[in-house]
Amino acid sequence: MNRRPTLLAAITLTAAAALTLSACGGDSDSKDKPNDKIAGADTGKEKSASPTASASTAADRPKIELPSDLTYTFEWKKTGDKEKDAVLSDSEQFIKAVDLAIAEQDALHKAYRFYSEGEAAAGSEQFIQEFVKYKDRITGAKRYYGSKVKVNDDGTAGFVYCEDQNKAYNKSLKTGKINVTAKSKDNYVLYNSRLRVNDQGVWITEKLTSQRGSAACQS
Repeated sequence: MNRRPTLLAAITLTAAAALTLSACGGDSDSKDKPNDKIAGADTGKEKSASPTASASTAADRPKIELPSDLTYTFEWKKTGDKEKDAVLSDSEQFIKAVDLAIAEQDALHKAYRFYSEGEAAAGSEQFIQEFVKYKDRITGAKRYYGSKVKVNDDGTAGFVYCEDQNKAYNKSLKTGKINVTAKSKDNYVLYNSRLRVNDQGVWITEKLTSQRGSAACQS
């Protein structure tokens, strides 16, 4: 039996009841697609570069340097709204920070803990620990798309997005062997997160849910 960690063992935490974001797309009859829409959500199909440059520079952010064989495509278009674009940018850094912790085999890595707290941080630690246990890390290419973000007046935000893991694989740190897996619908993951802005102006992920094999992410 293969007990190795899987990319699909994504962080799964209690859903934030306040989030009413629509899914990333797909068939309107899909059970994966919520009925609620968010006012002001970006629904255009055009792609653009990741909004990293819009992130706040006031905070003392951790440096994130990942292995050269792990690449990302963020098809999260800029909204033109400073706060929404900061949510996108800080969420991108959180994703990369978790992968950095896996690469460096540190389940308490300061980088992901900089961008997360509470349930999201606890779930990340458990996820990373599985890779540490088996001495694996992630290699290949990961794609993120279908972003929808809503910033609330109380300093919180809701964020929904999709991930395509079909070209991302586990790599053994002991042998260097890459576990290449076949393309599967289960490699499409829908994420729903709740964030809040802290005193440094950083958008911290507090809660995160994931749904593998989401039809909403396969359109």
